[in-house]
Amino acid sequence: MKKAFLVLLLSFATLSFADDAADVRQTLNNLALKNYDDEEALLQSLSNSGDMFVAEFVAKWRVGEVFDYEPDGQAPELLVLVSGNYYELVSWEQRALSDEQIEGLSKNRASRKLRRKLGSVTDTIGLSAPSDRVRINAALELGSSQKGQYLPILREKLEVEDKSGVQRALREAINLILLANAQSPEELLGAVKALGDLHSIRAKGAIINIRDKASDSGDEELAETAARAIKQIEDHEEILVHAGSFFRGISTGSVLLIVSFGLAITFGLMGIINMAHGEFIAIGGYTCYVMQNYFASWFGTESPEYQWFFWASIPISFLIAGGLGLILEKGFFRFLYKRPLESLLATWGLSMIMRQFFRYQFGAANVQVANPEILSANVEFAGIAMSEARLFAICFAVFVCLMTWALLNKTNLGLYIRAVMQNRNMASSLGIPVKRVNSLTFAFGCGLAAMAGVILSQITNVGPEMGQAYIVDSFMVVVVGGVGNLLGAGISAMGIGVSDQMLQPIVGPVMGKIVVLFLIILFLQWKPGGLFPTKSRSMDD
Repeated sequence: MKKAFLVLLLSFATLSFADDAADVRQTLNNLALKNYDDEEALLQSLSNSGDMFVAEFVAKWRVGEVFDYEPDGQAPELLVLVSGNYYELVSWEQRALSDEQIEGLSKNRASRKLRRKLGSVTDTIGLSAPSDRVRINAALELGSSQKGQYLPILREKLEVEDKSGVQRALREAINLILLANAQSPEELLGAVKALGDLHSIRAKGAIINIRDKASDSGDEELAETAARAIKQIEDHEEILVHAGSFFRGISTGSVLLIVSFGLAITFGLMGIINMAHGEFIAIGGYTCYVMQNYFASWFGTESPEYQWFFWASIPISFLIAGGLGLILEKGFFRFLYKRPLESLLATWGLSMIMRQFFRYQFGAANVQVANPEILSANVEFAGIAMSEARLFAICFAVFVCLMTWALLNKTNLGLYIRAVMQNRNMASSLGIPVKRVNSLTFAFGCGLAAMAGVILSQITNVGPEMGQAYIVDSFMVVVVGGVGNLLGAGISAMGIGVSDQMLQPIVGPVMGKIVVLFLIILFLQWKPGGLFPTKSRSMDD
């Protein structure tokens, strides 16, 4: 019953939006064909519609892509040219025209006076849009123009606006315009103070000019008010810088967490220092690159199906890296158990072989992987711009944590893994297939690293050295967290990621990494076993 009600409600909403769009197109049709009694009322109706199609139509109208079309024995219609196809404006149905009919079309032209009026409509139409984000962007764009003609409509919208974020943008826009169009010294003073209270970064340059002019002219009150506003804005900018660094640190830590989980399990289970673990990150990145090219050739880059290349890459990279890890464990890593020095040298050689293979197959230069539309924008929260790709990395890290926890605590394989990590010989004597557990665990760790590579392809470029930037940090995460302890790995990944990103704006990228490494060394001097030291017989062997 509830499901049927939701479907019915969605159907009504869809029909309502379709009707609204058709009404806007009908209004544009009447305007272009001069089927009206009151032009101003028609323009006002378009301005209040908030439909951004109006701006798209006007743009095409200006460049001559709107045509009069008179079918035999029927009322005149307007055709709009879009990507080489003609669409009837009101119904928005495609019209198949012969070459002779196309040659007979005449361009519909707006008068210069009407074009000026339409310019004002398209500039302000965003203020009535249904989306809060569109209204905010429209208000700030008008404010940045500092054109006094927009003050009345901004004030009118402020009186009826009920969303706090949009109200703030409208107030900022009004005061930005007043900086250039104030009618009195008191009004200018109030605008400067208001923009300081609003922490308007857009206004900083204009307020600096006002402060300098006020100082030169001897207007101490205005100069002091402007100086205070500038200080408020700069303090806010500093907060945003640190907040942005913290967010980047969380996203960096999330990638480290995904990479380190597999490394923590295999290191704790097998005692192998796998220097080739970073190359499995590159496998994930190159898998995403290959899938992008396949989807582009199969469907075309403009098709909706193309957007799925990234989502398809995640499970496919896990399977490819996991399969390769399974083969390598059986034919290579199995002979290196509990031999850390030999495993260090052997996996270093394997790492160089894999990197050389990437260069041979894909070239030495980095390759570019596109962002799907859903991950290509930024989300702004409290003035902090956050990349959707980095937000997804954080969410995906949470998913990996839940998936790994479920594997270790809710499956027989997880029980076997924990038993082998605690005491390999006892687990074997109880009938646990230790060799099979090692193979599957190693494959799982390689698959996690590859999925991290897919995520990284949305944040940075993909290249042969892609994994090397993370392998040292990943080992630090494992050691600081406690060998084989996933909770410790998660905490240390976030700590290292956030510390690194927070220190970079202060001491620089290179010095920031040095400081983080120094702090880790001091920590390990205090707690050699990491945050959560592993207590097991196997560690004493």
